[in-house]
Amino acid sequence: MKISNETKIGALTAIAITILILGYSFLKGNDIFSGSNKFYAVYRSVDGLSVSKPVLVNGFQIGRISKMTLRPDGHTIVEFKVDRKYNVPSNTLAKLVSTDLLGSKAIVFEYGNSNTYADDNDTLRADIQGSLAESLQPIQLKAEKLISKLDSSLAAVNKILNPNFQKNVDRSFASIANSLQTLEGTTKKVDALVGGQTEHINGIMANAEVVSANLKTTTSHLTNISTNFEKVSSDIAGANLKQTLDNANKSMADLQATIAQLNTSNGTLGLLLHDDKMYNNLKDATANLNALFIDLKAHPKRYVSFSVFGGKKD
Repeated sequence: MKISNETKIGALTAIAITILILGYSFLKGNDIFSGSNKFYAVYRSVDGLSVSKPVLVNGFQIGRISKMTLRPDGHTIVEFKVDRKYNVPSNTLAKLVSTDLLGSKAIVFEYGNSNTYADDNDTLRADIQGSLAESLQPIQLKAEKLISKLDSSLAAVNKILNPNFQKNVDRSFASIANSLQTLEGTTKKVDALVGGQTEHINGIMANAEVVSANLKTTTSHLTNISTNFEKVSSDIAGANLKQTLDNANKSMADLQATIAQLNTSNGTLGLLLHDDKMYNNLKDATANLNALFIDLKAHPKRYVSFSVFGGKKD
């Protein structure tokens, strides 16, 4: 049987309408070929959120937003359709987050640690995360301040780098170049001077070596002297120096006492030194004794009588 063109057009039109309805339902977040669970969350603001936006868990899509209803108090009830093969803990947090800098939003499920799972038509906890633009606002303010300071710095640099400053810089570099040339000439002169005095320097170094050897010998002698001095010091320390000094002090005390007695009129030596009568008596006795010796020498027979034969002279 031959199918007419009108029938073909009608069938294609029906198929197209069916596909259009199914696509529209899919875009609205309705699951057509598989079952799903419905969950709800209440938000005070849903700016940037719309039906058919994804529901994500760690970046993986498990469902879509199927419906949004505004309550009389200004809050919005958001309905999620999640594939039944995904279990959602009862304390899961449904967070409204920004997905890009243009303000697009999505729902991110942060699974809780509950051992029980949310049932169909349960209401989950809700939270709103600030947009990326709001998060970047402090950075934007800092960047604007930094750009302002950078602009001021560049303006100051441009002001400094004027023709006069450039001339001064060129003059400074020219002066530095001249100084380097002068330093190079001085270095060459020093090199020539050192080359001409090489023999003299070698002689000085040889003399320094000789002096070093002499110092080494002298150091050895000084070491021997120090050793001898230490030995003498040890001998002195070993001797009974204290007793010797005490005896010397005692002798000096006795001598001082003797001198003190001589300075007084007590004793024979004191009287001899201080008594004129004693001195005169000694002087007269000495004179008489001298006269006696003279007379004895002149007339010995008066005092000594002897005989050759031992006879006595009358």
